[in-house]
Amino acid sequence: MSKLKVVTDFIRSLFFRLVLLFILIGIIPGVILRAGVLNSYEQRAVSIKTSEILSQAKILANQVVSNDYLNNTESMIINAELEQLSNIYDGRVMIINSSFRVIKDTHNLDTGKSILSKEVFQSYNGSDISKYDSESRYIELVTPLMQTDGKSGEKNAIGVILISVSTDSIALNMEYLDTNIYVIQLILSILVVLFAVFLAIQIVNPFKKMSRKIDEIQTGYGDDMLDIRDYTETIQICEKFNALLGRMKILDESRQEFVSNVSHELKTPLTSMKVLADSINSMGDAPVELYKEFMGDIGNEIERENKIINDLLSLVKMDKSAADLNITNLNVNELLEQILKRLQPIAEKQQVELVLESFRPVIADVDEVKITLAFTNLIENGIKYNKPGGRVRVSLNADHQYLYLKVEDTGIGIPEESLEHIFERFYRVDKSHSREIGGTGLGLAITRSAVLMHRGQIKVYSTEGEGTTFNVRIPLKYIAK
Repeated sequence: MSKLKVVTDFIRSLFFRLVLLFILIGIIPGVILRAGVLNSYEQRAVSIKTSEILSQAKILANQVVSNDYLNNTESMIINAELEQLSNIYDGRVMIINSSFRVIKDTHNLDTGKSILSKEVFQSYNGSDISKYDSESRYIELVTPLMQTDGKSGEKNAIGVILISVSTDSIALNMEYLDTNIYVIQLILSILVVLFAVFLAIQIVNPFKKMSRKIDEIQTGYGDDMLDIRDYTETIQICEKFNALLGRMKILDESRQEFVSNVSHELKTPLTSMKVLADSINSMGDAPVELYKEFMGDIGNEIERENKIINDLLSLVKMDKSAADLNITNLNVNELLEQILKRLQPIAEKQQVELVLESFRPVIADVDEVKITLAFTNLIENGIKYNKPGGRVRVSLNADHQYLYLKVEDTGIGIPEESLEHIFERFYRVDKSHSREIGGTGLGLAITRSAVLMHRGQIKVYSTEGEGTTFNVRIPLKYIAK
């Protein structure tokens, strides 16, 4: 076996798919949880830091306004607080007046320059504005400097405080947290893989036991029953397998019995012919009449052998798939009239009356050859196994879906214990009587096969000594499966 085939078979195996499924179930939620924890931590840390800075900024804004810092930037107290705020949060603080000019920059970079940003304009209208840039890793916060008008009592913005704070500390904490989560996740992933392999082995093991058990059954070293009861599914599979195995045994026994019966049936005429030929050869001066009688008996045995072979060939054809049917739209009434006309001489010889009752015209999709053979066998049996002065009544009827054929005779009947076997190959109710009339034991098996090929049904009812009735039901429209 090639390496590629081994790898392909492993990938297609239930074991591999279970392991993969368990790994995905165990690891993917961890990856999602890790991303969720980091994102949640980042949002929470930024929110807390923003709230702290905003609180400090408002306090500072009040002091800036109360000390008229916009007009006097030399206030040591305010400058000290600005430097302290900048140092504590590792950031930058700028005081911007109503002309949007920077009058104080703790980094001494933009003092005297104008700031015309969207956030500054929005904050100048009286709003606190905050923005977090995760890529550049900083928080920008703008809060207005509000002064109360002494006459009207209204508050007006006279400037803004813009604070930019680095979030490097948050990023470092996130990296540390990410590293710890990654280590934990790696350990859990290893445990998940080991557990997945272990669990997959436990799940697949009953199926491997089934495979080994089937191998033992196949080689003849084990019991003839499969019994793996680990799961409901394995119990059901075992039940189905045992039923199939039982069916195969029945078919094998039936096949052996069929071969034995065929051998016996074909051998009997040959044995009779050999006995007759040996008898003739042992008589040196036998009269001509005796020769003629023996040759006539040999001819009868040859004819019987030929009939058995023809019936076997017909049965083999019936055993083929329904795709071999040559379906045509046929007038069943006319077909039965032709069959009865052909069998009339046999009925007259047996002193049996043939009666055909057609209740309505019946047109059906059937294979003319096979259905003719089936109907002929039923009617001919009714004649052959009848009594002198008896009657065979053939009734044809139909509804919108099926045609119904009833073949009813007043013959010798069939014992109740034999009814379930009469469709078996080579089965005879009365072997001596069957041999007298030339029966091979295959006629009803051929009939049943022909009816089943047409998706039909055949049933038999009989009372010993009074007669037998065969009921056949066949769909008017043939539907191939």
